[in-house]
Amino acid sequence: MTAFNHYVLTMEGISKSFYGVQALENVDFALQRGEIHALVGENGAGKSTLIKVLTGAEHADQGEITLAGEAVFIRSPQHAQAMGISTVYQEISLCTNLTVAENILIGREPMKLGRIDWKAMNNLAAEMLARFNIDIDVTLFLGAYPIAIQQLVAIARALAVPAAKVLILDEPTSSLNACETRQLFQVMRQLKAEGMGIIFITHFLDQVYEVADRITVLRNGRRVGVFATEALPRLKLVAKMIGRTLDEFDDMTQIRLASAKRIPEKTLLAAADLGLTGEIAPFDLELHAGEVLGLAGLLGSGRTEIAYLLFGIAKPDQGTLILAGKKIDKFSPRESIARGITFCPKDRRAEGVLGDLTVRENIVLALQAKRGWFKNLGKPRQYELADNFIKILNIDTSSADQLVKNLSAGNQQKVLLARWLATDPQILILDEPTRGIDVGTKTEIQKLVLELADEGRACIFISSELAEVLRTSHRIAVLRDRKKVAEFRGGVEEQTLMQSMVGSEA
Repeated sequence: MTAFNHYVLTMEGISKSFYGVQALENVDFALQRGEIHALVGENGAGKSTLIKVLTGAEHADQGEITLAGEAVFIRSPQHAQAMGISTVYQEISLCTNLTVAENILIGREPMKLGRIDWKAMNNLAAEMLARFNIDIDVTLFLGAYPIAIQQLVAIARALAVPAAKVLILDEPTSSLNACETRQLFQVMRQLKAEGMGIIFITHFLDQVYEVADRITVLRNGRRVGVFATEALPRLKLVAKMIGRTLDEFDDMTQIRLASAKRIPEKTLLAAADLGLTGEIAPFDLELHAGEVLGLAGLLGSGRTEIAYLLFGIAKPDQGTLILAGKKIDKFSPRESIARGITFCPKDRRAEGVLGDLTVRENIVLALQAKRGWFKNLGKPRQYELADNFIKILNIDTSSADQLVKNLSAGNQQKVLLARWLATDPQILILDEPTRGIDVGTKTEIQKLVLELADEGRACIFISSELAEVLRTSHRIAVLRDRKKVAEFRGGVEEQTLMQSMVGSEA
């Protein structure tokens, strides 16, 4: 591993509790100059709390932080930024009604004669984005660009901090495609060569091994250890993260193979030349009861567009959709729910769970809508349903009355699944159901999908992680450039699937 000069940041003996719950217990963390250091662990392991302490959003109950060799007390996020600690969070906090240049240099605008020098600001912003090989019009509103570009703009803004010493990237690639991720990694390596220390938080373990020099593992608020990346095999890393072995992955393969033999030949859902101009080219698709159909493709390939059509969020302008032998004429989410088709969106915060409602209220929401608002579910029945799904899905909550916004990302995802399972659906459409959650919970959700299929339900499973699609799906449809380009049975080689996703020109 590369030899480093000295530590740019140390955190020693950090402890933090909330209302008697120990979130961090005597945690040590050290970041060296010119290092990309991955911070990994399951949701609830303590990663977010450690970063909040480092950025001044929370104050430790005990412990010490040094920056560039000097002991510091970080009063607030603004104070952290002033000292050279910049953070880019997974949930992008930008102003879409301002220009790209304004977002990058807000509060640091170049001035001329007491006024903002717009030309200088636009030129400077363009130069900063050029480090990402991004050539866009920085005078346009940020909202005119897709989420992936907004993420890179957020990173460029973090790098605009004078004398930045530490860059914290919290799930920076969650909205980026493979090409954009490579661009980001090039920038990270360039910053590393310039001596910056980078803390990299991600659930994509492949990316950890691609770019990180060292790995610190947290579990249950404690540091499990710090390891040189090349010295820690992936299976051992996951075992340290979740505190158990990964035999269940092999179990899932056996479950999938066994359940494939029980899938009936009769088609449950059939799309023929179904399409929407400008969104998704006409496609054919079949789904059987008891089957998991995976949709694979790069970001923007058309996976979510297919989900929107099948659930009725979007209305096709060509083709037909037949459910259980009957042609569907009316397309809307409400009609779909009544037919037994449900949809878990990939952006669970914006489109899924309602953070200010309780676990119980979130779980019964779809069932209440299906019944109609004049047929109210009584409180006893609501608690019965909520408590049942809390137990079945192993939702980590103090009670059915806990606010969903106070749950981890993985448990929020389980609540969203519970909401749709409460409606007793025939078909579940799951768009990135494990995005942004820890390895252990991912495994639980993948096993749940296969168990639901074994009960006779049909699932459409969308994921950016090929290994996950391969592990969970009986059949896989491949999307590219908003077209369905291929279909494979489960067990296809990952290389074959990847080649189909990127095309022969790759």
